[in-house]
Amino acid sequence: MNCFDWLSEYLARLEDDHVIAHHGDAQILAPAHRLLLDPEDWATATRLAAGMQMRHAGLWVDPLDADADTEPTLCVRACLERSGDYLVIETTIPLHRPLLASQTPHFPGVNRLERHAQDLTGIVFTDHPDNRRWTRHQAWPAGQFPLRHNFSATATPRQRTPADVDYPFVRVQGAGVYEIPVGPVHAGIIEPGHFRFHALGEDVLRLEERLGYVHKGIEKLAVGRDPAGLIRLAGRVSGDSTVAHAWAACQAIERATGCSVPPRALHLRALFAERERIANHLGDIGAICNDVGFSFAQVQCSRLREQWQRRSRSLFGHRLLMDRLIPGGVAVDLSAEGLRELRLDHAALRKAIEPLFDIIDDHPSLDDRLLTTGILSLQHARELGCTGYVGKASGLAFDVRRDHAYPPYDQLRVEVPVQREGDVAARVRVRVAEVRSSLWMLDRLLDALPTGDIVAPVPTAPAGAMGLGMIDGWRGEILCFIRFDAGGRIARYFPRDPSWFTWPALERLILGNIVPDFPVCNKSVNGSYAGQDL
Repeated sequence: MNCFDWLSEYLARLEDDHVIAHHGDAQILAPAHRLLLDPEDWATATRLAAGMQMRHAGLWVDPLDADADTEPTLCVRACLERSGDYLVIETTIPLHRPLLASQTPHFPGVNRLERHAQDLTGIVFTDHPDNRRWTRHQAWPAGQFPLRHNFSATATPRQRTPADVDYPFVRVQGAGVYEIPVGPVHAGIIEPGHFRFHALGEDVLRLEERLGYVHKGIEKLAVGRDPAGLIRLAGRVSGDSTVAHAWAACQAIERATGCSVPPRALHLRALFAERERIANHLGDIGAICNDVGFSFAQVQCSRLREQWQRRSRSLFGHRLLMDRLIPGGVAVDLSAEGLRELRLDHAALRKAIEPLFDIIDDHPSLDDRLLTTGILSLQHARELGCTGYVGKASGLAFDVRRDHAYPPYDQLRVEVPVQREGDVAARVRVRVAEVRSSLWMLDRLLDALPTGDIVAPVPTAPAGAMGLGMIDGWRGEILCFIRFDAGGRIARYFPRDPSWFTWPALERLILGNIVPDFPVCNKSVNGSYAGQDL
């Protein structure tokens, strides 16, 4: 018996009428198991899941319209993972009394997701350790909730949103302790984010982040779109992960509609995803080195990344591969000449990176700044639910491509690099190993590239059809939920970027480091502002 069957049967034994249905009886939410709960059992299920060392993979709230026989409700779903198997626990609560037990005491990484849901839907998570708003930032009045059906996305906004000057940052007091506010507007061209440090001398005692300054209304904008329009929106959740977010949304749509994607299209999607992974890892490796004064690596990595992205533009029409994925397949094919060019590119990049990576791996000035800097312990990484290079560098060997393999990765050997040190150097080593692994997989994808169509028709979704997408993006696991309305259009879209869990990791790993090491610690995590500023 797997852990999900055990959990459902255990809860059923507690009180038979509390477990409404489990995955064998309920409407399918492929590929996850699904467990429908009475709200009273939400806290019990959360406690048991934490005790079974499941990983929290995301939480979202789905406002449901009333009909002639029912009152308005909020449907709350949380996704849990263990050993590559997924479980969605689900409950509904009445809109007139939107109270539900918080999962944050058992899963600290879900803190901000619950606050985000509270700001957008009005749900109240009881026993939550932090009830400060996270997403609203004064952009709409208290008592209005954008994801409810009575909130208009086209309402005329006020001329200027008031400054969020009253946010109650936690204060650290003591002799010699001082406060350093950084942002939200930075000296560079990065997106806005506020970092509030408390330090003693140069040692960081506490870091508190304040994000959400680029809230785009993604979840509201998705409502009413057709599948093609939703995929275009998904590709803009976080521009540097456009392939991964679009693929996750495609997966959810295709599972909900029963669409069978042509094998050639699946191989091309994987090719795009690995190209996205390599481009971003090269950019991060160079930027980390540059943050500690080793500009040589930045110049070389930038040069290689630029060549790589120019090839994406010439062969596939976009440097970042935006809008290359569509429901049912891909929008662009690879010619025989393009295939030959890619093989030459792969060989050239492999040759170029080896001496560069050797220097980065064994250079005294880099070792002095990166080794033992910004250590994220295995315990904290697991507690927060980190995936991708942040989790792997701290000893968590999880990769969706291997542990919950989806086509065409189910036909490939996916090597998952794992480090134990948890420092900045380890996060660099994971990126280096993933570049090498992705190059190897790209050649295997070209070797096995099927012939045939690159797109299949997407059937009209039945009313209420739902689907989940799980993709391993370059930052880690991306989760996507989609529900269709009665007209075959999108009723609910929730994309969960890995940055929801890695941004809190930055607050943990900076402790005990000096203030001047913050830039390199921040870059080694490189959370997406846009990815969690939905």
